[in-house]
Amino acid sequence: MAADFAGLGLAPSFVRAVAAEGYATPTPIQAQAIPRVLEGRDLLACAQTGTGKTAAFLLPVLQRLAARPSSGRVRALVVTPTRELASQIAERAAAYGAGSRLRHTVVFGGVGQKPQEIALRRGVDLLIATPGRLLDLMQQGIMRLDAVEILVLDEADRMLDMGFVHDVRRIVAAVPQARQTLLFSATMPGEILSLAGGILRDAVRVSVSPAVTTAERVAQSLYHVAHEEKQRLLERVLKGPGVERAIVFTRTKHGANRVSERLSRAGIESAAIHGNKSQSARERALDGFRRGLLPVLIATDIAARGIDVDGVTHVINFDLPNVAESYVHRIGRTGRAGASGTAISFCEPGERGMLAAIERFIRGRIPVVNAPAPAVAAAPASEGTASESRPRQPRRWRGVRIG
Repeated sequence: MAADFAGLGLAPSFVRAVAAEGYATPTPIQAQAIPRVLEGRDLLACAQTGTGKTAAFLLPVLQRLAARPSSGRVRALVVTPTRELASQIAERAAAYGAGSRLRHTVVFGGVGQKPQEIALRRGVDLLIATPGRLLDLMQQGIMRLDAVEILVLDEADRMLDMGFVHDVRRIVAAVPQARQTLLFSATMPGEILSLAGGILRDAVRVSVSPAVTTAERVAQSLYHVAHEEKQRLLERVLKGPGVERAIVFTRTKHGANRVSERLSRAGIESAAIHGNKSQSARERALDGFRRGLLPVLIATDIAARGIDVDGVTHVINFDLPNVAESYVHRIGRTGRAGASGTAISFCEPGERGMLAAIERFIRGRIPVVNAPAPAVAAAPASEGTASESRPRQPRRWRGVRIG
């Protein structure tokens, strides 16, 4: 593995750009992917958000684009599932490409289309887009993809989960067959392998970790708690020492709003982020969270892999996810870039089936912490559940003292 970015074959201008962002050593996915992409190979990469995968495709793509004069037409296209992720990729593109003359723009729905049209007409080398808005622009004849040389599908499994598979196939059909294709996915279910088989040619496959493993640097813990006591427990956890920047996950948009409103009444500043929020409200919340001005973000699963923020100390599963795989993606928001993190999950009696499914998926048990009585009573484990006969744990855990 190369000890630095120059050893991966990156040009000095891009090495300087990476250094300016504070990175000196490539992550495993970057070390595996960057040389292959620079060679022009197709790539099938299994990597979760937080592993450095954005730089793993952006740096070599930008270098390949910079090697030839700009034509004013889109030569590289990155398709990603959410507006937040698209914006974050665009921010990285601006940082890494600062020493080049390459132009990029980002298009997504939920905002006015006119500024995006103007940017496209000025000419761009790299386009970052969500599927819906991209297809809208294509159908209106505002843009064409017939000059695309490099296609990147980011978070492919998430796009399939969100129902974008047909949109993705339409986009793939609109780009030239003679292209380089990079597909990144946190997991490799059969649908992804089938999609990859139809669009990749002689692809190099790289993987940085098994798809179902949870982050090694994340200390996980579980509270059994009655439904009506979840909010009080959440407030106690968030007010504990060591909680500097936290993401709280709920299953529903309404639930996210309700939790945020109750936290505000308890004197804990927070904001909810989900699909029903306006784009401007979501961007304000993310910007405040990223800059450290907003300590708590309440999110639904739609944002589980669209929040790319370093320094998250805690992830709290206020509601357990009803899809076991989402647990891995949620807790992956912390313990990033070599830092340690903490993931706390609340389980009410009606969520025991979800807990069992999660523990089967991660092939392990989440350690139980006893919440204090009378504020929160630990529910007894039901016969046959994954929590059966677990040892009692001390009340002090990872710097958070409850009670």
